[in-house]
Amino acid sequence: MSSFSSLIAEVRACTLCKEHLPFPPRPVFQLHPAARILVVGQAPGRKVHDTGLPFNDASGDRLREWMGVTREQFYNAAQIALLPMGFCFPGTGKSGDLPPRPECAPAWRKQLLAQLRHLEMILVLGQYAHAYHFAETSYSLTERVKLWRTYWPERVPMPHPSPRNNLWLRKNPWFEAELLPLLRQRISEILVR
Repeated sequence: MSSFSSLIAEVRACTLCKEHLPFPPRPVFQLHPAARILVVGQAPGRKVHDTGLPFNDASGDRLREWMGVTREQFYNAAQIALLPMGFCFPGTGKSGDLPPRPECAPAWRKQLLAQLRHLEMILVLGQYAHAYHFAETSYSLTERVKLWRTYWPERVPMPHPSPRNNLWLRKNPWFEAELLPLLRQRISEILVR
């Protein structure tokens, strides 16, 4: 078994936070060393936990629309890696899903990211992913997304595509008008190669 295959098997068998989860651990992610686009999410929701397929929910539908890709393109691991900050469904709180468990990133993130040597673009979705992938700045999510050109095209700060962010999208129409057309064009260029 290759070192990549061994690492993936180890992560899929992870039980670091099992005593804090509402269900048995089920790490959900998509990774292949040839991937050129990385999507960094927060943590799987209940539906994703049940199906074992990343972004297999309303958030994923919106994200694929934002990216201008089909389900087939999105789930092609050799093109697009899907790596949340927490790999297992953390449970539900008063206002939605709980934050990603803090054990995942320190245990696995650097090792997994080191496997992705062909990345051309990283889409960073939501506050927990922003905190890790933009640790050098202390902007709010909205401020950082407004500064997207600063990081373009290597890292793209974005809100989470959750339906819970409909109000944010209504308050920030520039996101869909300015950023998304360029994002779709750039993704199309990357995937054609």
